[in-house]
Amino acid sequence: MQPIKPLTEGQRAYEAKRAAKAGMSLDKWLALKQREQEAEAKAKLKLAEAAKPPKPPGFFTRLLDRAHRPLGS
Repeated sequence: MQPIKPLTEGQRAYEAKRAAKAGMSLDKWLALKQREQEAEAKAKLKLAEAAKPPKPPGFFTRLLDRAHRPLGS
């Protein structure tokens, strides 16, 4: 989780206008925005985890696979 960086006066005014347009207080708006950013980061992390190639089989797995194969192979 990234720490929230302080907003400049211009950014604060802009976010206050957006919050008013959405019918929320500035604090609620910023909290909602923070939660959305965290959810997006979590989704990206999950996607990156799914895109990783699978680990190659370990020594014992290969040994057991070999033991289960017929002798002619």
